[in-house]
Amino acid sequence: MHPDDVRQKYLDFFRKQQHAILPSAPMVPENDPTTLFTGSGMQPMITYLLGEAHPKGKRIADSQRCFRSQDIEEVGDNRHTTYFEMLGNWSLGDYFKQEQLNWVFTFLTRELELDPQKLYVTVFSGSEKLNISHDQESVEIWQKLFAAAGCSTGVVKNPDTEGMAKDGRIFFFNEKKNWWSRAGVPDNMPVGEPGGPDSEVFYDFGAELALHEDSSFAKLPCHVNCDCGRFLEICNSVFMQFQKQADGSFTELSQKNVDFGGGLERLAAATINNPDVFATQLFTPIISKIESISGVTYDADEKSRYAFRVIADHIRAAVMLASDGVLPANKEQGYFVRRLLRRAIRYAHDLGIKQPFLTELVPVVAAIYAKAYPQVTEQQEKITTAFALEQQKFQKVLEKGLRHFSTLKKVDGESAFQLYETYGFPFELTQELARERGLDIAADDFNKARADHAAASRTASAGKFRGGLQDTSEIATRYHTATHLLHAALRKLLGTTVQQKGSNITGKRLRFDFSHDRSLTESEISQLLSQINEWVAADLPVSKKIQKKEVALKSGALAFFGEQYPDEVSVYTIGSEKDWVSRELCGGPHVTHTAEIGKLQFMKQQAVAAGVRRIYLQVESH
Repeated sequence: MHPDDVRQKYLDFFRKQQHAILPSAPMVPENDPTTLFTGSGMQPMITYLLGEAHPKGKRIADSQRCFRSQDIEEVGDNRHTTYFEMLGNWSLGDYFKQEQLNWVFTFLTRELELDPQKLYVTVFSGSEKLNISHDQESVEIWQKLFAAAGCSTGVVKNPDTEGMAKDGRIFFFNEKKNWWSRAGVPDNMPVGEPGGPDSEVFYDFGAELALHEDSSFAKLPCHVNCDCGRFLEICNSVFMQFQKQADGSFTELSQKNVDFGGGLERLAAATINNPDVFATQLFTPIISKIESISGVTYDADEKSRYAFRVIADHIRAAVMLASDGVLPANKEQGYFVRRLLRRAIRYAHDLGIKQPFLTELVPVVAAIYAKAYPQVTEQQEKITTAFALEQQKFQKVLEKGLRHFSTLKKVDGESAFQLYETYGFPFELTQELARERGLDIAADDFNKARADHAAASRTASAGKFRGGLQDTSEIATRYHTATHLLHAALRKLLGTTVQQKGSNITGKRLRFDFSHDRSLTESEISQLLSQINEWVAADLPVSKKIQKKEVALKSGALAFFGEQYPDEVSVYTIGSEKDWVSRELCGGPHVTHTAEIGKLQFMKQQAVAAGVRRIYLQVESH
């Protein structure tokens, strides 16, 4: 089945179950400084899972574009990708386990026509430490569903010792496997984070695929979670009903939620009964193009197949991130695009590709997503230009860098820094090359200053909780509202050609990117601050309305990410209904009156890209 059909069948199915269908949120969270990327389908839903009313109601579904930077080095096997789409549906205090599991089984077996005999499930075995019992309700629901389909219904309580067991269909696992939160297991969850037990569905590609060649691995019993190659997790229903407290305990949320995630790539693989997600039509056009460029076939050998997967994954992810405005850079999100592209170039080198090739793959990716995400095609020229420049920079020094690396007897801080500074090797690439070639990584004698320099270059995400709880602290709320005033003041001062291009908020400052072709003069900065602080001192009201998107736009509300908003939106107005200074589509959080923000002061400005400026402001300290 074509992945476009899988996606559409899913959305149509849940539309019939009275779910509002939302467009994908941006992959760079607009109001969450705690994480660099949207790494899960539920990330944009956090405030609603915690109890805030969603403008579209209690039943929501979508296909969310996601990127997980921590999975970059996992790519190369048959199932890991950095960019992926998560088909999701949510019950925000509405239906629960009975409806959810029934719908999941119906969708998989009827809409996707998967053989129910090939489906196996896991449920939560309970935890004395968490004071949460095993999920007997889900077991009984699954047993009825499988029995009606003529399947076995056996329950395996100890999979690590019993393995598949006779008639085994439903497997118990503890919180290491069957508990879901963005931080993982309960011990890793920050205070306030929601989570809960889950029930996963696995597809069986056949016992002959159980790759028990390693003698130590062969001693382990095979079961759905053994990663032997036979089974692939294709979806997961999370019963998100708990919230972590300061003392480490868990209390029930004000509402019982369902948070479902089904990986589009994996579901598509199941529909063609092939455990290799790179055999789906989300990747085969890219792989065919790489074969044409390199003269090497995908299945030539395991090393070639690994390189093909890395290149195909990384170019797809880089293009999709670039379509959301993330271009190669030295810091933050842009660093990961640079790292993806340079890693792809390095693996292309292993396939004998020495000439520039990235620009040939951009239109291939755009064509794959022409139906679902036409904005990729619309930005194809801009993306191609940026990638061509990036390849030009790195291609010139790659061979010299690899030759230099081949002379090293060990990798220490000095050599790692030289590879970065002279040849543009990301620090992780140096580590990866060292591991491949069996070199010692002499961490003990790293030059600290230079190691810190390399570390700072590779990411500004240190200390950020991956997929962290959206920051709704008082200071973050004040800064977020201040970005609206800054936007309005810039448009008043410089003209309506000014458009927001991004923002980021921490507890210490706000950062705002906007379209403009030059730096602001001292006089303009003075006028800008004067206007913003005049609005702050006026203590203007900040109000929220839920409106149809067309109505909101007609009323003058600004929206520069139009295709990514649903048809019903939250509109925040600063000032009176008839005499307002700012009106924007936004997801919050906001103060109730501008005086709560406090007086703002200028920190600095800088260029971000051609035609894009960045400005930093902070609240004056007293």
